[in-house]
Amino acid sequence: MSWNPSRYEQMIYRSCGKWGLKLPVISLGAWRTVGGYEEENTAREVFYRAFDHGITYFDFANNYGTPVGSAEILGGKILKDLPRDEIIIASKAGHKMWEGPYGDWGSRKYIISSCDQSLKRMGLEYFDLFYHHRPDPNTPLEESHGAIETLIQQGKVLYGGVSGFYSAEQSQETINLKERKNWFPLTVQMNNYSLLNRQMEQQLVDTARHNGFGLIAYSPLAQGLLSDKYLKQDIPTGSRAALGSLKLPDEAQLSRIRALNELAAQRGQTLAQMALAWVLRLPELTSVLTAVSSVEQLQQTLGMLNRMAFSEEELQLIDDITG
Repeated sequence: MSWNPSRYEQMIYRSCGKWGLKLPVISLGAWRTVGGYEEENTAREVFYRAFDHGITYFDFANNYGTPVGSAEILGGKILKDLPRDEIIIASKAGHKMWEGPYGDWGSRKYIISSCDQSLKRMGLEYFDLFYHHRPDPNTPLEESHGAIETLIQQGKVLYGGVSGFYSAEQSQETINLKERKNWFPLTVQMNNYSLLNRQMEQQLVDTARHNGFGLIAYSPLAQGLLSDKYLKQDIPTGSRAALGSLKLPDEAQLSRIRALNELAAQRGQTLAQMALAWVLRLPELTSVLTAVSSVEQLQQTLGMLNRMAFSEEELQLIDDITG
């Protein structure tokens, strides 16, 4: 299979903080893309087109898909045709996967077993990046991250990360632990971040800057609210709101979204493109994680690369709109 020879010239890559791992500023997630959500041929077309445009990071988790694990199975089938050394494949462990006391959370037995199962489902020898999905209130961080260190020593994982269920304080505690133990460092943290959810700015950005790890924003479009789907009162057929998995915006929120949409139009962008570019205005942000359901939606997302800069006036206006 031949690929676009200029794919890497079309994409922007950023380092994960001070570390050598570079990711495309646009990454592709599997939560709402494969594994029971989208038809296999469509998912395959999206993944291949993404790679042809320089998207090299593909994000999974053990519990993604319906039933759980199916996203990794289908993703493995699709990604096996891509050049393995040119892509970053990530997965996570931390949510319930099987019955009993060892099928959830953060014990050493669960994390190592879960990683082994995920590798088997995807047909891989190793994950480039492996996250602890959420801290376990009944298990010390030392045990959970000791398990990931073991996976790194075994060659099953190259880099370690944590997800947004970790607070800034827990991330700092993880970093301190790894330094005391001389373990492989925390490379990246994934967090919910968008124009409608700016909590990450309160502490985590400073923690990332101080310690030199990268940040990845998931749900940068607030599950579709920061698109043109909900600008009118009608609920789009097939949308998350229509399927009951997303609460519709109230009038105050809808007013803010419309004001943001007007600004995006003045910039010559769609609302979604501006929302993605705004997230990436922070140098600590390595990548935005997107979940697209069609090639057309992917092409619109890639259009963000044409206009990423903001003036101070635009940033102030966005702050005023979002409060």
